[in-house]
Amino acid sequence: MSERQNRVVITGIGVIGPLGLDPGAMQSALAEGRTGIGRPRLLPAETSPIRVTAEAIEFDGKIDGFGPLSPARRKAIRKGLKVMCREIQMGVAASQRAMGDAALDEGGYEADRTGMVFGSDYILTVPEEIEPAVRACLDDRGEFDFGRWGADAIPKVAPLWLLKYLPNMPASHVAIYNDLRGPNNSLTVREASGLMALAEAASIITRGDADIMLAGATGTRVHPLRSLHAAMQEDVVRDADNPSFASRPFEIGRQGMVLGEGAAVLVLERCDLAESRGATIWGEVAGCGLATSTVGGPVEIRHRSLEAALEQALEQSNVGIDDIGHYQAQGLATKQADVGESRALQGVFGDRIVPVTAISSYCGNVGAASGLFQLVAGLLVHQRGEIFPVAGFDTCDPQCEPLGVVTEPTPVSGTSFAAASATLQGQAAATVIQIA
Repeated sequence: MSERQNRVVITGIGVIGPLGLDPGAMQSALAEGRTGIGRPRLLPAETSPIRVTAEAIEFDGKIDGFGPLSPARRKAIRKGLKVMCREIQMGVAASQRAMGDAALDEGGYEADRTGMVFGSDYILTVPEEIEPAVRACLDDRGEFDFGRWGADAIPKVAPLWLLKYLPNMPASHVAIYNDLRGPNNSLTVREASGLMALAEAASIITRGDADIMLAGATGTRVHPLRSLHAAMQEDVVRDADNPSFASRPFEIGRQGMVLGEGAAVLVLERCDLAESRGATIWGEVAGCGLATSTVGGPVEIRHRSLEAALEQALEQSNVGIDDIGHYQAQGLATKQADVGESRALQGVFGDRIVPVTAISSYCGNVGAASGLFQLVAGLLVHQRGEIFPVAGFDTCDPQCEPLGVVTEPTPVSGTSFAAASATLQGQAAATVIQIA
C-alpha cells in the first residue's frame, strides 16, 4: 500500500445538536458566542429536578431533518422512523448529512469497500412505551400483579418495540439505507464512544479492509430516566440564573455538567481516493490513542487515562507537542473531571501552555457523541482561522492551573489539534487531526 493509500482523511461532516443541524449553523453560533443551553423542553416539568439542558431543539424527528435525500431513500427512511427512538433518529440523520457533505451520492462509492463504526450510550425506553402494559397488570387495589404480565401485558407491547432502542441500530439502519456492505460495528463506551469509533474506522482503512468508513456516535443525557440517573450519580447542574452559560469548564465557580444531546458523524476516506474524486478534505486523522486506568480516585483515573491516550495519539501521529495549535477539551465542568483533564494536559505538554477550548461550554455533555463534537469544533476552528473562547469562563480553578483556557476569539496557529474524552470508569480515547 502506498503512502497516500495509507493516509486517512475526513471528507464529510454531519452534526445534529444544540447548535443546529449542520456545521454551518454550529460555526455561526460559535462565531456569535451563542450557546445551545437553556430551559428543558423534553423533560417533564412537573417531575424532573433538571431545569437546565442543551437540547437539539431544531431536530423534530421528521424526514426534512435528515438532509437532502433521493426520493427512494427519503421514502425508506420515513418508513423506518417508527422503529427509531430519538437517539437513533439523530444518528441516522447525522450520517445522511455527513454522506451528503462528502458528496457520496448513490452509486458513487464501492459498496463492498464502504462501512461504518458507530458509538452510542446505553439507550433507554421512555415510560410511555410500556405504560399500557403496566396498567393492564394492575389489580382492583391498583397494585401490580406480576402473574398477569404474560397474558395481559405482553399483547399491549408493540412487537417491534425493542428495535427502537438497540444500540446497534444506527449502524444497521445507515448500512441498509445506503447499501454499505463493508465492515460494520457498534460501540457503547459512553463519552469515549465517538473517538473510539473514529479510531477503529481509521484503522480499518489503514489496514486495507475498506476505502471509506463512517465514524459516528449519538447520545443523550436529556431523557426522563437518564436525566434522573445522572442527577443521582453525577455532578449535574440542576438550575442556573443564567442558563445559557451554565456549563463552565475549568471555571472556579462551575456547578457541574449540563445534560445535553446530539449526534455527529465523520466520513473517513483513503487519501488517494478522496483526491481522485475531487472531494473536499477537512483534515487528516494523523493519530489515535486508546487507554484505560482504574487506579486511584476519580481525578487520578481521568488524569492517567487521558494522558496515556493523548501520548499514544501523538506518538502515532508523529506530530510534536509544539505543533499542536490547540486542544479541544472534553470539559465536563465537574470539579473532579476538569482537574483530572488539566493534569493530563500538564503531563503531556509539560511547560508548554497549549490553548484550550471546550465545545461543551456551548452544548453541555452530549454523551457518546462528545468526542466527535470536539473534533467537529476543532475542524471548524481551522476553517474559520479562529479559536472560539470557552463560554461563561472568568476565573480558572487554581487546581486546574496552569491551563491555557481561551477567553476571547484567538487566531489559530499551527496545522494540527488534539482532542480527548473519557468515561467516569476510566476508558479514554484521543485523536490528533492534521489540517491539510
